[in-house]
Amino acid sequence: MKVLQSPQAARQWCLRSGSPRVLVPTMGALHEGHAALIRRAKRMAGREGSVVVSLFVNPTQFGPTEDFEAYPKPLASDLALCREAGADLVFHPAASQMYAGDHSTTIKESSLTTVLCGKSRPGHFDGVCTIVAKLFLILTPTHAVFGEKDWQQLAILRRMVRDLGFSVKIQSVAIVRERDGLALSSRNSYLTPSERAVASKICEALRTSASLPSPVTICRQARERLEKISGARVDYVEAVDAKTLAPLRDRSRPGRLAAAVFLGKARLIDNVPLSVLP
Repeated sequence: MKVLQSPQAARQWCLRSGSPRVLVPTMGALHEGHAALIRRAKRMAGREGSVVVSLFVNPTQFGPTEDFEAYPKPLASDLALCREAGADLVFHPAASQMYAGDHSTTIKESSLTTVLCGKSRPGHFDGVCTIVAKLFLILTPTHAVFGEKDWQQLAILRRMVRDLGFSVKIQSVAIVRERDGLALSSRNSYLTPSERAVASKICEALRTSASLPSPVTICRQARERLEKISGARVDYVEAVDAKTLAPLRDRSRPGRLAAAVFLGKARLIDNVPLSVLP
């Protein structure tokens, strides 16, 4: 496994590597959910292709009151996980290598970013779109793999690829969960033992509510269940169209029930599918 920090060196490595070239963009602090993404990428790449993992805590997607400085950066264990899962290249640049000191260009999606996390984290998805586009340009992947835990991010990046004509195919991987249902997340490390003990109730609330026929009732019941979790503060809970993220009016189209919940210092997001009902 090769580890490179220079964008120029990474670009040259990719030009010489096999195809398909499958990218797994991450911010590090890797866990089994990321390993599942890399393993999926390895299967997609096959014997002739290559898997590239980016480790970069992107400053432009953090708000002024968010946890950029405190975000975990366990490089040694991240590299070990990448190696074990089958990465061929790890791209680990410094912020100064990805952004000029006077950088003034961003990529902004203006429809899907106005709901869910976009309402409470203004500018976040501008940073996500910009860094992912830069990674596409530097690493020239044929495919990119993202997890479904951040369903909104997945939908936005698919829209960006479509609208800007990137020749990258987006592949998604289902949420990887702990045995009790808690979605794996780097921010789970912020939970205290008492917060961790109740965090699985987020998924439980969503799954239980998702069986109801009316999106309005689904959201009302899910919110009531989430608000009963000790110490929890609900940011949002919404039923949305799986593709457009518009409010789901009925169960005639595939949807997602999505929520963001604060537990102590941690802001946890999760979602479950809402299948079409006859």
